[in-house]
Amino acid sequence: MAAQKPFYLNLQLGLSAAIVIAVSFVYGGNPSVFLPYVFGFEVQDIDLKNIFRAIMGLYWAFGVFWIVGIYTSQYTRAALFSNILFMGGLALGRIISTILDGVSPQYVVGLILELLMFGWGVYNLKALNTATND
Repeated sequence: MAAQKPFYLNLQLGLSAAIVIAVSFVYGGNPSVFLPYVFGFEVQDIDLKNIFRAIMGLYWAFGVFWIVGIYTSQYTRAALFSNILFMGGLALGRIISTILDGVSPQYVVGLILELLMFGWGVYNLKALNTATND
């Protein structure tokens, strides 16, 4: 099934899934240990730990869905669409934060990657729609 779709489409979903699942462990794996080391703030409160672990779960769910989209053609379009929304939403939030709060050097790379994945996803969705309408 995966071989019928263009390689670049599967690559975009696969890279997105790998990155998002890896980042989820930073946020939720052990917030009391990782977040002070990575971001420089303490996570002591159980409610804050819960929020970061919920984010981890969302990231896992999206990552797994994108992997399903690679191997199951009936979910490819939905996986691409959800990837576009996810990456575009993250990028939009970072742009708003940059405007309101200033530039965060730590997140500039994330913003660039999210914009690239967003654009790549839009391209892939258009290409998939064109290929299935022919």
